[in-house]
Amino acid sequence: MTELTTEYMTENIERYITNPDIYKWNQSYYFNFYDRQQKTGGFFRIGILENVGEINCFAIFFRDGKPLFTRINMNLPYTHERLDPGITVAGITMRATRPQQTAVVKVETDDFSADLEWDLLHPMGDSIALSNLAEDDAIASELTYVHPEGICNVRGNINLRTGEVIAIDDKGFRDLSVGPRNWTGLIHYRLAWPIFDNGMACVAVHGITTGGDSYQKILHDGTRWMAIDRLEEKITFEEDEIGFKHVHWKVWDETGRLWDFTGKPLFRWQFPYDSFMFVEQMMEYTLADGTKGYGMGEGGFSFPWQGNGN
Repeated sequence: MTELTTEYMTENIERYITNPDIYKWNQSYYFNFYDRQQKTGGFFRIGILENVGEINCFAIFFRDGKPLFTRINMNLPYTHERLDPGITVAGITMRATRPQQTAVVKVETDDFSADLEWDLLHPMGDSIALSNLAEDDAIASELTYVHPEGICNVRGNINLRTGEVIAIDDKGFRDLSVGPRNWTGLIHYRLAWPIFDNGMACVAVHGITTGGDSYQKILHDGTRWMAIDRLEEKITFEEDEIGFKHVHWKVWDETGRLWDFTGKPLFRWQFPYDSFMFVEQMMEYTLADGTKGYGMGEGGFSFPWQGNGN
């Protein structure tokens, strides 16, 4: 078997990578976007667990705070297809058209379709490498070995069964992942994935485990990816203790600059995955100087319920 070095996995992350030694060996592809003019956004993921013999996927579209289309399948038969040259699962197609630069996501059903393209504004940054995680860190050991993130222009069309066409032209994030994926290695996690109008974007993930706290954190200041020295967050939950009502993050980058921002939800969708639950929220973020940004605010919760980290 090919030696699975970080360099090999990074170079081939959109292609087929196998590892029979880890039962929950995962390859996954994630995309999101928000178009502020159309007040329309979406979240999309295909996760491949080769040794389990399963695939999970979701495609969620919304407009003006209400769902447009949702397809969630968390236990489907395995396929050998990958992002490069292309994978189709339950009517959702993801395909790399230019390796680690441009990819398309298509959804085709009898009464709904979408064809969207993510094109990177900058080369992707690996949030595991730049987070300088120890080998026994919960995120590095339980969730992923290599995890490139990318800020993208997102363009395309959404076609509704009414005949209406929604033209999309704004921004979104995408990520790639290879390594183990044991969600229940976490009690809870919360993250912020904003893209601001001044060019700053960040990946701020705080995982809470039985062994303590774990962080996945990188920032792009509009010029380059860099490490985050430290972060603090205050999450105010809805009465159900699951949805984010308001968030306040403080992020200090490797140069010592403080990026202080708050966020409020625009849309929320949640769904279980066996002994875990995901809460996907699109947020409107605001930096301390008033600069606006949009992007994910996500939470994950392990079952049986062990709290939300507050």
